[in-house]
Amino acid sequence: MKKRQESHSTFTIERILPASIERSFAAWGNAESKRRWFACHDDWKTVEFNLDFKVGGKESNLVVTPSGGRHVFDATFYDIVPNERIVYAFGMYVNDIRISVSLVTVLFESPVEGRTKMTFTEQIVLLREPGSADEFSTDEEVRGRVEGTNAGFDRLVKDLS
Repeated sequence: MKKRQESHSTFTIERILPASIERSFAAWGNAESKRRWFACHDDWKTVEFNLDFKVGGKESNLVVTPSGGRHVFDATFYDIVPNERIVYAFGMYVNDIRISVSLVTVLFESPVEGRTKMTFTEQIVLLREPGSADEFSTDEEVRGRVEGTNAGFDRLVKDLS
């Protein structure tokens, strides 16, 4: 019997957002806003999106790729300090297989009036099922996660402009 494979990594993304700290923080807590900027690919279709932005609240996002693949983001909020910090954990699923579990901290600072420094840190456990045909490459998996997260943040910047 093959053992399940796992690998750990952490990455941080810093962005200067073109809005006040209040507007920047609100973009994470408002369902309409978050749905607009959260996707990582323009051609992926959001099928279901729910956001209950409070400590203990849940967020879920089901998207379908052009080839029919199903990607699910399933999160729980553990700490929310308005205009300062958000801490949440989430599982990521592809076609009903959990591929990762992460803990995320998002910090908001106001370095220049009217702009916000956002620092996003994700601690990730990448998972592979026994017998998976995929090669397990932590660097490649993390690079893909960083690219997808940055694509969402590009949309966030546009949404706040």
